Parts: sequence; C-alpha cells; structure tokens
Amino acid sequence: MSAAAPYRVAIVTDAGDLAAAHAVRTAVFVDEQGVPPELERDALDTLSRHVLATASDGSPIGAGRIAPDGRIGRLAVRSDWRGRGVGEAMLRTLLDAARDAGLRETYLHAQLQAMALYARAGFVAEGPRYEEAGIAHRTMRRVAGATFPVEDLETAIDATVTLVAAARRSVWLRTRDLDPGLYDHPDVLAALRGLATARRGVQIQVLLQDPATLQRRGSALLALAQRLSSAFVFRAVDDPVDREFAGAFLVNDAGGFHVRPLGHRVDGEVATDLPGRARQLAQQFAPVWERSRICGEFRALGI
Repeated sequence: MSAAAPYRVAIVTDAGDLAAAHAVRTAVFVDEQGVPPELERDALDTLSRHVLATASDGSPIGAGRIAPDGRIGRLAVRSDWRGRGVGEAMLRTLLDAARDAGLRETYLHAQLQAMALYARAGFVAEGPRYEEAGIAHRTMRRVAGATFPVEDLETAIDATVTLVAAARRSVWLRTRDLDPGLYDHPDVLAALRGLATARRGVQIQVLLQDPATLQRRGSALLALAQRLSSAFVFRAVDDPVDREFAGAFLVNDAGGFHVRPLGHRVDGEVATDLPGRARQLAQQFAPVWERSRICGEFRALGI
C-alpha cells in the first residue's frame, strides 16, 4: 500500500472476505446496474478464485473472480474508487493467479465501457457485440507467452487496438502505405489518439515502404498525426535492400506485435505477451529506421 494507491488487493482466503466481495458485487451490479440478483450469483462462485480490494480502513472497494477454465469475471469497483487503478490491480492479481494455475489462455465478457481496461492488459476483442443482463458486451481473450493467428480484417483491427492500448510509450510500425481499412479504422485511430495524449514522451515511429501512394491517397492517420505531431514520426525506406522487404509489422514496448508476411495482406500472427520476440522485432526495425529518409513530402502536414 502507498500514498499513490491506498488500497490492498489480495486473493480471497476466508468466508469473511468472500462475503465482502459479494457485497461489492451486489452494490455495483445489482444496485447500480440493475442486474437481477439471481444472475449475479451463479454456480461458478463456489468453483472460482476470488480477489478482494480493500481501502486503508479495511472497507471493501473492489472484487472479481477467475473460473477454472480461465474466465475472468464479476470485476467490480465501487463508484467512489473508480479511476484510481483498483480495477487494473485486481486484474493483474487474477492474471497472476491464472499463471500460477498453469492457464495460458484467459478470457472475459467485457462491458463495452470497460474494454480499454482489458485491452491495456493484453486482452483482444473477438466476435460481435451481445447483451448479458441487458448490458452490451464483447468477448475478449488473452494468450500468454504464445501467438495466435490473424485471418481477417476484423481480427487485425481488434488486435491492433489492443497492441496500441497496451503500449507504454513506444510503437514501431512498418507498413507499405498505412493499410487502408486497418490503420484508418475509427477504433484504431481512437487507440492511437489515446496513446499519443496519455503521457509525455510517447513516440509512434512509422516506417513506410510506399509514401508516394499514401501522399496521393491521403489517410485519416496522417490527419491525426498532423494534430499530434509531437508523438508521430514518419520515415520512408531508402535502401534498395530495404525496399525489397515484403512484410509488415506493428510492435509495442509491452511485449506485443502483429507480424504479416505479406504487407498488402492483414493475415499473420499476433502476440500480446511475447517480450523476447517483440524486442527482436524492435531491434530489426531500428537500423532500417536509422538509414531511412525523413518523409519530406509530409512536411506540409507538419509531420
């Protein structure tokens, strides 16, 4: 516990703490959100591991659980404690419990307004929106220490949102021409805007294979970069060998990446928790960046 985080988060080990966790969930889900009590408590409660967050005076302020199959749920924080990192702290504790239990995959049904929290932890959305207890949700999944395939644009968009949201300060993007449909998608642009404005020192380095096509066509990402020019830097490959590179990739500084063998296609593989390979990709990017040219054709945009 510290002045910055005056609360404690721990796995529930006794009946008293479990009752306190249930009280938080009732206050948030039943009283505040109108979830029927018979839906809020279910058979998984007795099978799951629970987490409880308590304030410095011992009062319960947050709760959550993880089921034996890796499903994280019932993550709730009292309204007067939101925005102070309690949800993130409980999620980290539940992910540690999953690791200790040997669970590589975890998943959850995220309320739409909470998706950014889970994306920052490496969860990737999948499938359409749906309703649970009258509240809109999407399924999100996290794969620890492994890659998973990307086979369509929708998955590429969802993975990119997570990779950007999970970045700490740096993103390295190697792309032919900013991939229309992917890097100009509203959800991706919102994630990039959020990263660029979240803190000082953020840098999003974009290495282009074909700036001429991009200059002719334009891009919503270029327009965003113009408004946030302190965070975005563009260069274009200049070395003949570098121009022969057929692939594309996005890497963050949190151990995640999306690698595409063919740069004009979105299919490839993604990881949100493979820091060793992510570092290799970043190291591969660095020398090409250094020998590439500044995109003078974008100077009119202030980039």
